[in-house]
Amino acid sequence: MAMQAKTVINIETTVNAPADKVWECWTKPVHIMQWNTASDDWHTTKAENDLRVGGSFLSRMEAKDGSFGFDFGGVYDAVDTNKYIEYTIGDGRKVKTWFTAQGNKTKIETAFEAESTNPVEMQKGGWQAILNNFKKYTENKS
Repeated sequence: MAMQAKTVINIETTVNAPADKVWECWTKPVHIMQWNTASDDWHTTKAENDLRVGGSFLSRMEAKDGSFGFDFGGVYDAVDTNKYIEYTIGDGRKVKTWFTAQGNKTKIETAFEAESTNPVEMQKGGWQAILNNFKKYTENKS
C-alpha cells in the first residue's frame, strides 16, 4: 500500500524585532505561556522546553472556561540558534520554522504537515492566529 503524501501548510509573518529577541520569545517557557493561543478564550497553562536535538517540549493549552484542554508536544530534530527549528510532534507530523534576520526585523516562516481530522484552511487559520499573537506579544515586549 502506498503512503499518502502529507499536505504541507505554510504560514509566515514578519516581526518588528531583531532575531535574538524573537528567538528568546519563541523558545523560553515564560514567554511561550504569554503568546501560545489562537484566541482570547484560550490560554497556555504550562510550557516546558528542552531546546536541543533530541530534547522535548510541551505546552498545555486550555479553554479559559475549563471546557477543553490538550497537550501539544514533541521532540526537536534540528536546532540552529536564531535561525531554524525542526521538530516532530506527538502524532508523527513534522514542523519546520525558519527565522530570517532582516536588520531590525525577523521573518518567520513555518511549514507543517496537516493532520487529517480538520480542514486544511482551519488548521492554517489556527496556526496563523498563534503566529500573529506571537508577533503582537514580541513587538509589545520592551
